[in-house]
This record gives sequence, structure tokens and C-alpha cells, in this order.
Amino acid sequence: MKCPAIFANESERLKALTAYGLDDEQTIRSLDPVVHIASRMFDMPVAAVNMIGSDHVFFAASVGVGEVDMSRDVSFCAHAINQTDVMVVADATQDDRFHDNPLVTGPSHVRFYAGVPLFSPEGLALGALCVLDDRPHPEFSKDDCKRLAELAKMAADRLELRRIEISSERSRPKFEEYAGNSATPVVWFDEQGKIIEWNQAAASAHGYELSDKESLSFEQLLVESERSDFRQLIQGAVATGSLDQLTIPSELTGLRKSGSEFHFGFALFGWHDGNQMKFEAVLRDRSAKEREEQELRQQANLDTLTGLANRGKFYRSVEEVLIKATPAAVVMIDLDGFKDVNDTLGHTLGDGILQEVARRLSALAESYDVVARIGGDEFAVLLVDVTDSQIALQLANTMIAHIAQPIDVDGHMVRVGASCGVALAPTQAQEALELVSNADLALFKAKRSGRSQACLFLPALRMEAMARRLYGLELHRAVDEGEFLLFYQPQINLTDGSLTGAEALIRWHHPDRGLLVPANFLSALEGGPLAATVGSWVLDEACAQAAYWRRNGAPAFRMGVNLLGAQFRVGDLYKEVMENLERHGLPPEAIELEVTENIVLDNDEIVLEVLQRLHDAGVGIAFDDFGTGYASLSLLKSYPLTCIKIDQTFVRGMLSSRRDASVIRAILDMARSFDLETIAEGIETEEANRYLMQENCDEGQGYLFGKPMPARQFELLFEIGSAAKSQSKASA
Repeated sequence: MKCPAIFANESERLKALTAYGLDDEQTIRSLDPVVHIASRMFDMPVAAVNMIGSDHVFFAASVGVGEVDMSRDVSFCAHAINQTDVMVVADATQDDRFHDNPLVTGPSHVRFYAGVPLFSPEGLALGALCVLDDRPHPEFSKDDCKRLAELAKMAADRLELRRIEISSERSRPKFEEYAGNSATPVVWFDEQGKIIEWNQAAASAHGYELSDKESLSFEQLLVESERSDFRQLIQGAVATGSLDQLTIPSELTGLRKSGSEFHFGFALFGWHDGNQMKFEAVLRDRSAKEREEQELRQQANLDTLTGLANRGKFYRSVEEVLIKATPAAVVMIDLDGFKDVNDTLGHTLGDGILQEVARRLSALAESYDVVARIGGDEFAVLLVDVTDSQIALQLANTMIAHIAQPIDVDGHMVRVGASCGVALAPTQAQEALELVSNADLALFKAKRSGRSQACLFLPALRMEAMARRLYGLELHRAVDEGEFLLFYQPQINLTDGSLTGAEALIRWHHPDRGLLVPANFLSALEGGPLAATVGSWVLDEACAQAAYWRRNGAPAFRMGVNLLGAQFRVGDLYKEVMENLERHGLPPEAIELEVTENIVLDNDEIVLEVLQRLHDAGVGIAFDDFGTGYASLSLLKSYPLTCIKIDQTFVRGMLSSRRDASVIRAILDMARSFDLETIAEGIETEEANRYLMQENCDEGQGYLFGKPMPARQFELLFEIGSAAKSQSKASA
């Protein structure tokens, strides 16, 4: 028998599994329809959603399963999660992996298996949706595989809803913070009914002292005639793991310590704390019933800071609209630069900004739309009856424009930007989770495109997300196995044609896909945990190469190094650069660090402070792709730059487009007025070279002088490094 492989990131996978609040006895009711559909669709006696633990497996939902060996080593699903597509075992007795498996040779008598892995949002394998039979099925077709994969998507959506619910439960505040000083009586108790916590309002309502909780159960707070029904209610919740589908009384009769009775309104909530359920009873006297019910509704549906719908209410609203087959658009909104404002000016001011953004979004929405705050600085809008993508984009841009207006909070004038992602139903999604996920992918694209952008979902974005997830897994291997390397593109003095330096450009020597350029993997790298690590490697490798070339034939060589945004957020970039210069024996001017507008705007204050210190130390600072963004001119004024790199789009068009030529001249004039060096990118012809020389551009870079190339090829072309040594020996 072949045991299933264990993942290299097994600890991360198991940690992700805990986010779903599952255990050996806990099932997810919403998955029951999925396994029943699977059983009927394929005419299989057994179907299950099987979750893979550390050494055992357990069912989140199942139909037709009897007593089986639940160890991971014998599990078919533990094999299925090691691949990305449907795993089909047409006849287990003929399969080398399973022919001697106890599930095949024993009483379970498994002959056929088909399973689809289920993944977390981060791409970690959780378990599988599977169907099984005690007879072979060689006729199980590719179309059957597609249908099973579609059902797996449904199961994954329901698992994600489960994760969201569990996350909300686990973020429950401490009792004292939540209800300790509340005027509303609140009692927390465990599965046995023993009171864990209660507040002064609850104790006083029943005539007890706060400390009396140690000897009381919740049942003792009720009249004798209602205790049995209440006990059955709690037992039913513990048995099913939820209060869903149970009838909870809206009123109960309380019993005071003195023996007197009183009626109180009653609301009951439950949550999981490890393997135990805990309960919260909220009591209210009848005179305040309407007010208390309103407060409870708000807790369940509204964001307390802004008064908008919360995440749960928003998802339910989207589901309700789609169930009615009403066309709609979802706009996901993320505030740009809010964290810096919050950290700099304080959370009170930050709260004021969020409240004002909520007010502006609400003012733009129709009465039947839903505006929600779904995270710290994340908002969402459900636009009902919107069918035209351009109208949806126009509305999103209007939201961006309104948010960008100055905000006055306690006398402080503050500006924040916003990025939006837009997705439409039913053309782009039929289920709520899919629609919101699509809008999230569009938001990710918008934020990568720069500040204050709105992007519409396209199917290619999901493919890109899948590629990022795949590359994210492979990047760990690439770092461990040393699969990254640097190419170098020469930079030339346009006046005399001499070599001034090079730009170090990362490449990935992928074992299966060959040599990959950054366009294939950079988004996955920048969005993952390895960006700072890879950025540090690039800096060290580039400094080492620059030092070698400066000692062997190019004493004034300057190396351009592209920085990643993560390098400003993790560690001390200034210290790292200075240590690299010292380790490799380089003067500060031997390195020119290149930054883009997105890096600057995402971490404005942090980036400015670090770059200023590096500039003061003599390190060159180049602004890459100049002219393509929205804030380029303002950055010239405020940032400590030494060089502007003119984007290749203007260079390639300057000989045929008067506008591009005008842009080139304007950039060169500005650079001279700011006393900055200039490097034109994308020079491919002699004509372009001569034009830029006439316009007094300092340096050039492009295919005319050389494509990005390995270090050895660079040395041979410019007779430096090892090539210079060889030539020296030949001369001797």
C-alpha cells in the first residue's frame, strides 16, 4: 500500500484547517445537499466531503458511509489533495496505490473512487469532495469529472461561508469589554448550564451579587416549570453544534433569589470555543423590549462604527438579490493610504474618516442599494438593477472622486484615496461568493494599477489569481533551491558611448517552464511573504557583481537595483544597503536604487524617510518609469532623487508622435531644472539615440546597446570582469 505524501507546508495547511472549526464530530449542514446531489448525480452509494487532519480524516458531510478506517494513511482523499484536478480510481484492485489498501481488501470493499481537492483561499489543501462505490466504474468520463468539479466549487463556497462565520465567532471580545458595564443583563454559560460570566445588570435583575455566579447555573434563574424545556434546547444545540433550526423562546419567566417571579425578553446566541459550545443569554425587561430588539438587530446586521451593513448582512443581501435573478453589480472599495493616516494621526481621527466615507457612499447609493463596511478600511456597495458594465464603472469612479474630497475631522483636513473593483451578475457570476470574489480580484488589479483606479472583473483575472496561487507555492522552492538569477542590461553615456553601468534584472530559471521574466511571477512574489527575502538577495547579488566589475576593468561602474515595496515594510532597508556596501567594499555612488510610483504611494511616509537617509549617505535614487503615473510631478518636488528614468513608451513613440516628443523634452527640461540625471529606456534604433543626444539626455538603455544578459555575456561584450582578466593575460 502506498501512503499519501505529506505536504512541505503541512503546518500551514493544518493551521488553515482549524479556521473552519471542524473536528471528528462536527459536520457542516450546508454541505449535506452537496453530498446528496453527488450521490444521486453519479448513482453512487457513498458521497462525502472528507477533511484531512494530521494523522486522521473526518467527514464534514457524508451520505452512505458506515464504519470505516479513518486513518490518513489509508484515505483515498489524502492522495487526492496532492493534486489539483479530479483523481479517478476506476478499479482500486488494479491500482498500484490502493490494491492492498484495507479499505479495498476489508469490509468496506471500495472498488471505485473519484475525488476533487478542496482548497483554502490561500491555496492550501483542506480535503476533498468524493464519491465511492463497491464496484468498478471504467465508464466514469471526462464530463463526469467536470460535473464533480462543479459540485466541488459549490462545496468550496459553503466551506468559505463556514470560515467567515467561525472567524466572526473567534473574534468575540472579552466579556468585560463587551458587556461588563452594559445596562442590559447579559449571561454567558457553558454546555452544562454553569454560569461563566454575567454582568451587574443580570445579577441585580435576579437579586444576586456579582460573585454568586460561582455557585449558579442558568436554569436556577428560571422558574421550575421552564427548566426542562430550556435544558432540552441546550442539549439540542450541543448535539448539532448550532442553534440553527432550533426554536428559541422570545420570553421566559425568571426566578429571583427572593423567590419572586418576573417576565423577561430573551435572546440566545452560541459559539464554539475549542471543542465546547458556549452560550450568551441577553435578557431585557418588557418595557425596553423594542429598544433592545433594535440593538440586537444592529449587532447582527450593522457595523457599529459607521451604521452601515456589516459583512454578514452584505453577503446575505447579495444572496437575496441573486436568488431573485435580479441583475446587480458589486463594488469592492479599499481606502488608499488610510493606514498611514491612522498610524500618524491616531485611531480617533481614523474612525472619523471611516464615518465620513460611509456617509459619502450612502449619499451616492439608491434606497434599494446596500452599502457595507466589511473590514478595517474596506467597503462594499451592492448596486441593484445595474446591467451595464460601463455604468457600474462610472458609478465606481464617482465613488472614488467623492472619497478623494478633503475630509475635516476635528479641525484636521485629511485626504484619502480609494481603489474599486467591480463585478456584475448574472453575466459574471451566479452565486454571492463568486460575485464578491470576482469584485475582489478586480480590486486587486485596481490597486496594482496605482491609486484611485476602478477596474472591471475579467475572466483572465481569475486565471491570474490561480497562477499567483500556483507560483506562490513554487516560489518557496525557488528560494530554497536557488532558482533565481540576475541578468544585466547596459546603461550607456549618450555623449561618448561609454559604459556607465547596468540595471540588474531578476529572472527565474523554472525547472519546467524555462527562463521566466518578472511579468510572469512578480505579482505573486510581491503579494506573498517572500518579497523582502528575494529583494535582499537581489541587492546582495547586484552589489557583489558591481564590486567585481569595478575591480576588473570598470572602476566607475554603477549598478541599478530595483526595490520591492516589501523591503520598506520589513526590516531596516537603510541598514541593509549600508551593510551591503561595506561588505562588498563599494562606495555609495556605486549603487542606484530604483523605485516606482506604486511603491512610493503605498508607503508614503516610510519610503520618504528611508530614501532621504540613503540619499544623504550618497546612494543614488532613481525614479523608474517616469511619466506613466499620476503623481510623478509632485514626487519630483518632495523626494530625494538623483535620476529620472524616462519610460520606454515615450521613447518608442517620440519619432512618430509629436506628443511623445513633447513629453520627452518636458521631462528633460524638468530634470535639468531639478539638477537630476536622466536615463532614457527602450532605445532600439540609431535614430532614437541621435534624437536623445540632441535633446541632451544623459544616458540610454535599450536593445540598441544590449538586451538583458547573463553576467558572463555582459563581460564579453564590454571586455570587463573575467574577460578583462583574460585579455590582460593575453597581452602579457
